Amino acid sequence: MKRLIAIVCLAMTLAAARAVEFDKFFCDTTLRLDYAFAGDAVKHAIYLDQMSRLPRWWGRRAHLDEVPVAGDGTITVRDHRSGRVIYKHSFSSLFQEWVSTAEAKVVRKSMENVFLVPMPRDTVDITVELRDPRHRVTAMLTHRVSPTDILITRRGERDVTPYVTLQQADDTTRCIHIAYVAEGYTDQEMPQFLDHCREAMEALFEHEPFKSMRGRFHIVAVKSASRDSGVSDPGAGCWLNTALGSHFDTFYSKRYLTTLHLKQLHNLLAGVPYEHIIILANTDHYGGGGIYNSYNLSYTRGKHFRPVVVHEFGHSFAGLADEYPYGDDDPRYFSDVEPWEANLTTMRDFSHKWADMIDPSMPFPAPETTDSTLMTSRVGLFEGGGYMKKGVYRPVQECRMRTNAVPEFCPVCRRALRRLIDFYTAPGNDVN
Repeated sequence: MKRLIAIVCLAMTLAAARAVEFDKFFCDTTLRLDYAFAGDAVKHAIYLDQMSRLPRWWGRRAHLDEVPVAGDGTITVRDHRSGRVIYKHSFSSLFQEWVSTAEAKVVRKSMENVFLVPMPRDTVDITVELRDPRHRVTAMLTHRVSPTDILITRRGERDVTPYVTLQQADDTTRCIHIAYVAEGYTDQEMPQFLDHCREAMEALFEHEPFKSMRGRFHIVAVKSASRDSGVSDPGAGCWLNTALGSHFDTFYSKRYLTTLHLKQLHNLLAGVPYEHIIILANTDHYGGGGIYNSYNLSYTRGKHFRPVVVHEFGHSFAGLADEYPYGDDDPRYFSDVEPWEANLTTMRDFSHKWADMIDPSMPFPAPETTDSTLMTSRVGLFEGGGYMKKGVYRPVQECRMRTNAVPEFCPVCRRALRRLIDFYTAPGNDVN
């Protein structure tokens, strides 16, 4: 028994020794990194645009060299002297969606991307990688950053966009920071924006695990005023002057509502406590979008506002995939590759998904039912998901990631969300 205890203690000591100490490598400020992702359907490239310093670091302070979700890309910070990985962050991007479109076969484009990392105390090497649906690296950039570089601009020290605190976390030294951002609201419409923020916030906390873990979230509303009221609708010939220049018809998909102006988005957030971003658009035209570790954008003035904003947060916060099928003409998942999203599988490596949650008596593929009490709770392998009808499986018949009509996340999505919240708010994620 003593030998076992000694082994356990040694393992814990070694794990602690391997853990990256925030204060040893980083300051309590943020290094903002602006990149251009460029290319076409065949070739991709990454270019450094600009670097900025923000007044505080609002992200995690533990698990610094880990990523909880793989995403479609990774940014890795290494200590230049030792080569040790001291911070990692995973993400997805609109550019990586665009390269699979028909347009990418005939034209080259570049798109803005912005990432936040803690400001290093000493020189670091930063590597950005983009990966395709088969998890192959399609572009890579490594560049050196010195924290004393005089051309790192300063932002957020003055002229901060006005914001209101909607909810203070139980422990503000260890929490997840969410910022709601106004899009298409004029100065006179800010009271309406704040009402929409509160409605979106309450909608989120109606869902588990957010409901039982509500105290771990710190939430602000950023009053970024627009000159025009509403959102651009290219299909209707309507172009407006708004804070973020968002519009429908992204990639010529009518209800896909996004902004490509990520630098402007983060300019508006400079000096605000934020980590995850929810943009609320002042429109009654149904639509939205969510990109993992980038932002969530939702329409507000319609009957589906509440489920849509929560669904899109499932994308942007946790990288959960859409569970509905369109068809198999443009596959995003392949039988020889396991999706990185927690709520889809191709059975290539199912043991790392929800195999432990399935009733052994459940048939494969799982049969659908008309019993509403079983649609969201019976965990199995239901064929159809990730926009594909065949070869991709989801955990339950119905889930918030599949339809607006279902009022909850399925057990698999709830577990994934809970694990992620724990990851961000683990002991050691302390803000002094």
